[in-house]
Parts: sequence; C-alpha cells; structure tokens
Amino acid sequence: MKFNHLIQINDPLNPLIDSLTREQLWRGLVMRAESPGLFMPHLDDCRLSEKSLDSVRRELRYGELVIIDKVTYLPQIQVLYEVPAQGEIPPSRMSMTIEEPQAEVLFVRFEYDDGQPEDVTGEEAFYDNFRRSAYQEADIDTVRIIRELTQRGELH
Repeated sequence: MKFNHLIQINDPLNPLIDSLTREQLWRGLVMRAESPGLFMPHLDDCRLSEKSLDSVRRELRYGELVIIDKVTYLPQIQVLYEVPAQGEIPPSRMSMTIEEPQAEVLFVRFEYDDGQPEDVTGEEAFYDNFRRSAYQEADIDTVRIIRELTQRGELH
C-alpha cells in the first residue's frame, strides 16, 4: 500500500489558526521521532541509539512486539522513517516532508509505503482503507500535538 496526504499547517486566510514557523514545525517533527511517547500513547517504551545530527536508530516496544527502525533527517525539510524487514514484519517507509508553496504557507506531506502490492482486493483492500484512515487520524493528531507543544513554549 502506498498512500500520501497533505495537512495544511498555516493558512493566512484563516486568523483562527495559529501559524507555526518552519523551525517550530521542524522541531515538532523531530520530537515525534525522538520522543514518540508524546505522540503515541499506546507505545510502551522507546530507546534511542546511534544518534547523530542526521539520523537515529530506535527500538520501539508495544507490549511484546519490538520494532527497530531508523529515522533520517533532511534538516528543515523531511523526516524519513525506515523499518527493515524483521521477523514477520515486512520492510516499510514513512516520511513527513515540509512543503512551502508560498512564503509562510506550510504543509506537511505524509507518505506511507508498506512495500506491499497496490492491486489488492477483498479483505486486504478493506484493511488498507482502514489503515489509511488510521494513519490520517494519527497525522492530524501529530500536528495538533505540535501546536500544543508550541503554545506551551516547548518548540521555541
């Protein structure tokens, strides 16, 4: 399943939405990678290793399930999550890319690729639609949490 969608961050025509700077948005996206428990309440534990300016390896625990991934940073532009094949988990990728089609009009493009074929039918197609919806809701929550962190002064 390949899936992508955009979330608008700043809208100069809507004064009810607090604008974020690219720096605040970037810091929030990095925080999601390095402090995922703030964004995923069902996560039991996260251990970071091999941390550098441009990447970090993580070990995520969800009960008995352990997932090891690598997060790579393209500063101020993209956060890329890569999960190598492990056990019954196939390789997958997810990226969050900041787009700015006009000055100070920011979007985040979320892209998912689970490495599986696109031409699925029946139960698998139903499951993919459910996952798309869940991913989109989680991404909306990510932006909401970044806004909350910014309002509390934690991303300045």
